[in-house]
Amino acid sequence: MSLYPVAGCKIYIGTALDDKSTDFVESDFSSVTWKEIDGWQQMGTAGDTAQIITTSLINRNRDLKQKGTRNAGSMENVFAIVPTDEGQIALIAAEKTNLNYAFRIELNDKPASGAAPKPSQRLFVGLVTSAAEAGGEANTMQMLNATIEINSNIVHVAATSGD
Repeated sequence: MSLYPVAGCKIYIGTALDDKSTDFVESDFSSVTWKEIDGWQQMGTAGDTAQIITTSLINRNRDLKQKGTRNAGSMENVFAIVPTDEGQIALIAAEKTNLNYAFRIELNDKPASGAAPKPSQRLFVGLVTSAAEAGGEANTMQMLNATIEINSNIVHVAATSGD
């Protein structure tokens, strides 16, 4: 088993995509036009968490727990501000809408060999709910804090060697 650093991962914003009543699959993202978002400094978390349904049973003197709906979370990312970057411009524009946008994360796990190796990907749709500039101390970069409220399942696409 190989371990891979976060360094070298990339994040992309795509075109607006409607949510749907079933899980997304890889082919749902095939017609999306992607723009890499430059300056990615901190990768937020993403992944399902089930709500807990608690029922207090008097005769058992016990709370019974069940899993409820799933929520893929709020991905809080931090970017060094690159004012002319098309990806950052698209991210900021997405915050001003009520639309879901496609997102793609390319991990840093491209196979070392093969005809056309490709890294694994994570695909999902979400609302950009914040794109706020942040200052800091004198010797820090100006940053862009952006939150993506993930509004779908996360599609896992495995890395391939291209053979």
